[in-house]
Amino acid sequence: MDAIELLKSQHREVEALFKKIEKAEGEEKQEIFEQIADALAVHTTIEEKHFYPATRSARTEDLLQEAVEEHLAAKRTIADLMEMSPGEAQFDAKCTVLKEQIEHHVEEEEGELFPKVEKLLKKEELEDLGVVMEDMAEELKASEAPRQNVPAETGEAAPLE
Repeated sequence: MDAIELLKSQHREVEALFKKIEKAEGEEKQEIFEQIADALAVHTTIEEKHFYPATRSARTEDLLQEAVEEHLAAKRTIADLMEMSPGEAQFDAKCTVLKEQIEHHVEEEEGELFPKVEKLLKKEELEDLGVVMEDMAEELKASEAPRQNVPAETGEAAPLE
């Protein structure tokens, strides 16, 4: 799977989880939130460590700077939610804000960034990048709860290196 296909499949996975959380209650809502937080922790990490640095160019710079700021905002919302329980008044509202942040981010990536990256990198480069990203994603998923790293990543946006 190439890097863009991998990221798009992760986008679809998170969209499905957001649909599920809207109907869930109590313990189930908490479990689905944890799945969302883990999925987003893995996704943002592989983008920040591999995809963004590999696709950085004059044509993508502004989009990438905005993307890491969007990641930061989402991480802050996730960190807030991790300290709450589904029974709290603001939990659903914060989940809605997180969903809207992610929908906006996905729209920009799929509508603007990915088409530029497809012109920038050869198919083989995207495939090689996809392998590295998939390996890291599997590693992160194997570490019990990837979301546990999120609160430590809320100080500033990830550097584009």
